Amino acid sequence: MSRPPYHHGNLRAAVLEAAERLLDQGGPSALSLRAIAREAGVSATAPAHHFGDLSGLLSDLAAIGFQRLVETMRRAATDPAPRAPVHAYVRFAQDNPGLYTLMFRSDRLDYRRESLAAASQASWAVLLRSVGSEARMPAESDLATLGQVTFRWSLLHGFCTLLLDGQLRPLLANPACNGDPHVLLDVMVPPPAPVRPGPVPIPTRPPSP
Repeated sequence: MSRPPYHHGNLRAAVLEAAERLLDQGGPSALSLRAIAREAGVSATAPAHHFGDLSGLLSDLAAIGFQRLVETMRRAATDPAPRAPVHAYVRFAQDNPGLYTLMFRSDRLDYRRESLAAASQASWAVLLRSVGSEARMPAESDLATLGQVTFRWSLLHGFCTLLLDGQLRPLLANPACNGDPHVLLDVMVPPPAPVRPGPVPIPTRPPSP
């Protein structure tokens, strides 16, 4: 079925939407400038005109993913349940498996691109505050505190990766889990513990899975 024609001024959005559809259907490996242009119903050269190359297009798409993740985590932070941000993060990965995978594919992305750098930095600030603690991390922290935050973050991201790859199916088949990964998540990830407030040091790129 042909896509509706784009109008002058929204070509960029149409191309990004087409890329996300292909991402949902086949993952990052399904993405090429030609395939995206065909899905968007535009000329083969149109995506390159707006994004430069495939890396630029995917970087802008990943930036959208980080922006959505930030919004999701900020909403969850208003929930009184201590693990609400943790569950919100995992649900984001479940609801956006292709986009989540792309966001951490550093081999496909250009973190020098302004849109991606800004969005990933914002998500880091929220993740450090929500996953590691209820407060912001101090700019200078002792190694033990940094280790605790890294441990919590590694658990969460690793859990999402295993979940999306289908590696948790044998565990979720246990009657105690009843097929719900969030039941397992509750007993696996400790609730956030508050630390001293302070500015968050933000890396220029997220870690690779």
